[in-house]
Amino acid sequence: MGKIQVLSRSEEAFADRREAGRLLGAALERFRAQRPVVLGIPRGGVVVAAEVADHLGAELDIVLSRKIGAPGNPELAIGAIAEDGHPFLDDAIAARLGVSRGYIEREERHQLGEIARRVEVFRKVRPRIPLAGRVVIVVDDGLATGATMQAALWAVRRDRPGSAIVAVPVAAEDTIERIAKSADELLCLRAPWDFGAVGRFYDRFDQVEDDEVLAILERHRAAKGVGA
Repeated sequence: MGKIQVLSRSEEAFADRREAGRLLGAALERFRAQRPVVLGIPRGGVVVAAEVADHLGAELDIVLSRKIGAPGNPELAIGAIAEDGHPFLDDAIAARLGVSRGYIEREERHQLGEIARRVEVFRKVRPRIPLAGRVVIVVDDGLATGATMQAALWAVRRDRPGSAIVAVPVAAEDTIERIAKSADELLCLRAPWDFGAVGRFYDRFDQVEDDEVLAILERHRAAKGVGA
């Protein structure tokens, strides 16, 4: 299990994702000199990740992966599909639940369709940054069940980073313990004992649309001179 850092048990809400990102970036200051790649999980996680990348002077990218949910419990990840189409399956969970091969194949096809759509939208603006050997910080706006983050970590690990760090503003305690097993380190600003839902810990928690993600990626690409 990776190192876990929980900075507070406070239930105080963040003003919005940008404030959360600025606070998260400050807490990650020690990684600045390591030239990390910051990966945001679309869509809301990209807003937080952009602030982290700005603070650290880091490159910003996204991680495009989709979880394969368990039958009747889609929030429980039994596997994931990465951007390159490579499937990841937690064989132990799948076997315990008695998940059929047919179900898994149908879910893989469905999730690949959504990944293909997102690749078409986002990769025109932000070509993938190679992760091999790099310090990679994976960011979302919060962890409830953690299924999406688990899928993202499986995808990131395939690229053989030097280390994979999970950084989130807020998370449920039991989820922190589970996700830390797949990361080298997990940093969470606030892990209230009484969690509920991620949106509860933001005064403003608007839906983030593709256009906003595209604008963020374009700004960072221009700032770093990518594709210039």
